[in-house]
Amino acid sequence: MSKSTLAKLFLSTSLIYLGVGVFAQTPYPSKPINFIVPYGAGGGADSRSRQIAQGMSVLLKQPIVVENKAGAGGNIGTEFIARAAPDGYVIGMGNFAPLAVNKTLFGNLRYDPETDLTPIMLIEKGPLVLSVNPSSSFKTVQDIVAAAKAKPGELTFASGGIGGSHQLSAELFKQSTDIDMIHVPYKSGSAGLMDLMAGNVNMMFDQMYSAMPSIKSGKLRPIAITSEKRSPLLPEVPSFAEIGMPKVKVLNWQGLVAPKGTPKAVIDKLNAAANEVLKDPKLRGMMLEQGNEMGGGSPEEFNALIKSEAAKWSVVVKAANIKPE
Repeated sequence: MSKSTLAKLFLSTSLIYLGVGVFAQTPYPSKPINFIVPYGAGGGADSRSRQIAQGMSVLLKQPIVVENKAGAGGNIGTEFIARAAPDGYVIGMGNFAPLAVNKTLFGNLRYDPETDLTPIMLIEKGPLVLSVNPSSSFKTVQDIVAAAKAKPGELTFASGGIGGSHQLSAELFKQSTDIDMIHVPYKSGSAGLMDLMAGNVNMMFDQMYSAMPSIKSGKLRPIAITSEKRSPLLPEVPSFAEIGMPKVKVLNWQGLVAPKGTPKAVIDKLNAAANEVLKDPKLRGMMLEQGNEMGGGSPEEFNALIKSEAAKWSVVVKAANIKPE
């Protein structure tokens, strides 16, 4: 083989290796990212996901396509994220129930929130407000507790379905005060609120963004809030902690997750972008106006929250013997 042929062979081989090296080092992201929402279009999780995805898309310079995969209390979409390739091109919204409640509630999930998912960042936490009909004789939490103790099993509370934050808040309240009340589940939180305003149930724990319009119009009377402190939106309404019931603390949270095994460099890049999005004044204003607490922080902090919440709600679900529909 001539020297010129050897030189050409060496050059072509070097180019091949160089090409492989360049390909392997292609910066992330180099193509569109799929963003999975485990709930239907138009809801709170969906709208927030689209806001976050839009902001991250600008920062990462790639399209982020939001896709709804609803069903089974958020399990279908969350499982889809867990089963995706861990390359950073499938991420999604990880919610309170699928990450911290459903493992205990359903017992036979096809994914494990702890071993099949990697937290990216907490987006927000939202307290619930306990409300009654304006014609109700209940003016305080103490009124409700006294009535429930006087007539065990007669008071009713509405929820948007079994195992959701509406019911879990009430079950935690029951367990913390040793009272007995009847759960009346509806197909949605709005249906439960309608029956509460009609006077067909005694009370309901609901998300602040959902309850606030009816509270402002005088169709509901707020009694207490499940955050540690009072909300700026309801400065006259005490928190449960303030009235001596610190265990009744419920924050319905959501944050970004990816499949387990997604490279740390990718997780860190997604985390940095999401943290930057939360600095947007318009988005911050929108979230705070809904009564939510801002998220942010590291993947490790979000992971710690998920673990502590899973332990907490496992105890509540088992004690209440809650079974899925």
